[in-house]
Amino acid sequence: MKLRKFTATLLASLTLASVVATTVPVSAQESVVIGGNFELSGPTASYGTVMANALKLAVELRNAQGPILDGLNLKTEILDNKSDLTESSSVATRLASNDKVIGIVGPATTGDAQAQIPVLAENKIPAILPAATGDTLTLADDESVLEYLFRVCFADSYQGTAGAAYAFNKLGAKKVAILTDQATDYSQGLTDAFTKKFKELGGEVVAQESYQSGDTDFSATLTTLLAQDFDALYVPGYYTEVGLIIKQAREFGITAPIVGGDGLSSNTLLELAGAPNTNDVYYTSHFSPKSKDEKVQNFLKAYKEKFGSDADTFAALAFDASNLLIDAIERAGSTNREAVKKAIAETKDFVGVTGTFSIDEKHNPVKPVTMIKLAAGEIESAELYSAE
Repeated sequence: MKLRKFTATLLASLTLASVVATTVPVSAQESVVIGGNFELSGPTASYGTVMANALKLAVELRNAQGPILDGLNLKTEILDNKSDLTESSSVATRLASNDKVIGIVGPATTGDAQAQIPVLAENKIPAILPAATGDTLTLADDESVLEYLFRVCFADSYQGTAGAAYAFNKLGAKKVAILTDQATDYSQGLTDAFTKKFKELGGEVVAQESYQSGDTDFSATLTTLLAQDFDALYVPGYYTEVGLIIKQAREFGITAPIVGGDGLSSNTLLELAGAPNTNDVYYTSHFSPKSKDEKVQNFLKAYKEKFGSDADTFAALAFDASNLLIDAIERAGSTNREAVKKAIAETKDFVGVTGTFSIDEKHNPVKPVTMIKLAAGEIESAELYSAE
């Protein structure tokens, strides 16, 4: 798949005077390195592993087009943060200390992403997050924008709001039960946004139960829910627990639609839930393999050929994050981190496999939600949906 190519005229128009003094001469380098800070082991390895694959693929495809800038090849340095906050910070430090690393892609989760924030500011290196959706992640405590942090996924509040509107308007749910992972900010953030929007629409939350990451037996909670009258069950969490919740809920006789967030976007969810149990399951996502878009299908084909497995939403997001960083390097016409950061911030109408988006003033993408419907272990449909 070919990336956007920028003409010599456009490159010439870039304001490079301010960065020439601090730019490492291209002739003095052999390569441009993109760092990967990913969860390659630990509880969220399913996300990080496919993201690392997507970064490798993006670099391979761009190198196939020829050198970037003045004859440089792209390389990757991908490290395992082990799904651990301390290790994520350590990995970011190791990557940032390598002068050839121009920017970082990852980590996958909001917690791991937060852990590397101080490192980015200290070393003045940009990072693009594929899937960390925490609402205020790109903002400092005083609500100023974190200069070196960007993302290509929408925030929790947006997908929580969209999920509520979809459940109320499209599924006809007037009463919902909510099952929240009390151990993650991700799940709690989606719950808060969903609850607020659902009530604004006139809906009623009839039950709100909780679980904790790592739980495997949800029988007590599901027994409690069986006594409630609800039209839909909202379960914002990660595939590791939600897959089992779906399986056990269906086995307990809960037939109501189950709605979740993008944490359900993993093939492992289907394995845990079992194909017969995934009927009438919906989740907000960033990407659909059902898209007829040629660039999407080219990406899916290339990923399958290289890694022997199907690309999921997290692979697609990381592919876009990686290509956005490559694109910014080329638009900057420089290996200077400051110039690349500026180019990322100025991104307009970037055409990715998760849609066309621009980066807003808070370093978030402006893009729609994709609502995925599962049936019998397969994606039955996908539609763009906005809560606005």
